[in-house]
Amino acid sequence: MSDEQQAEAEQVDEEVESGIQDGDFVRLAYTVRTIEDGDVVDTTDKEVAEEAEIDVEGYEFEPRVVIVGAGHVFPEVDDALIGAEAGDEGTVEIPSADAFGEYDEDEVRTVSANKIDEDDRYPGAQVTIDGDQGRLETIIGGRARVNFNHPLAGEDLEYEYEVLELVDDREEQASGLLGMYLQQAPEVWIQTDEVEEEQVVESDDDEDEDAEPETETVTVEKDTLYIEATPQMTMNQQWMFSKQQIAQDIMQRLDIDRVIVQETIEGGMGGMGGLGGMMGGAGGADIEEAIEDVDIDADELAAELDADEE
Repeated sequence: MSDEQQAEAEQVDEEVESGIQDGDFVRLAYTVRTIEDGDVVDTTDKEVAEEAEIDVEGYEFEPRVVIVGAGHVFPEVDDALIGAEAGDEGTVEIPSADAFGEYDEDEVRTVSANKIDEDDRYPGAQVTIDGDQGRLETIIGGRARVNFNHPLAGEDLEYEYEVLELVDDREEQASGLLGMYLQQAPEVWIQTDEVEEEQVVESDDDEDEDAEPETETVTVEKDTLYIEATPQMTMNQQWMFSKQQIAQDIMQRLDIDRVIVQETIEGGMGGMGGLGGMMGGAGGADIEEAIEDVDIDADELAAELDADEE
């Protein structure tokens, strides 16, 4: 390699190193469309979604925080982001094989109609057969034709993006990761807590190997991510089934010691109306006195239960 070629290569390396790198958090605005028909697959722009007649109810349309190189976007997009700067825009084409896979004719199968709930026996219904999700195409008599390909299988995609900013604040990073996982970003904050924990005391003396280790209580500092759970979050299936993995991912990527999820339930005296009614209007009366006033004979109650069982 000549001196001139080496200088050019070093200049390219320097330019790449100065931009976005693997592991960086970036805030992206994007729209993904099919190349053949121009159908919108995903977008962070509410107006684009509305123009495409996509149901926007209950969905937060805003730029997403992703980690470059972590599989949060298509590999071709990751490659395009390396070396980019805030403010850069671009369009990347994603071949179907790297998107949602090629269309496979063998994945269109005939199954017994008895495996499909009667309410779902119509063309276009999303069904689950033996653990596989598919789309019902036709149903004739006792046989159904189900397409188990992904709805976008065989579609080449166009990914249009804009890099809005690099995200360095850990609270914003945590909020962004939760938004990516849950399609909504709950309130979060990070603080250092003093926590008491038991630690094994090391001893230089030769001791019985079977003896219980000696411990002491020490106070340590732990970086804690607090998440204010919303009703929507607690009912989110992704969170319900994967919160342990989500928390572990956040702790590892943000160097957090622990995650605490808290739920706040607000209400005043008006919220006690139902209880007051059940207590016969006891209101401010002593609840124990109210219970004592209820005349219940245990033997009679047991006899009634035995009679009901017979």
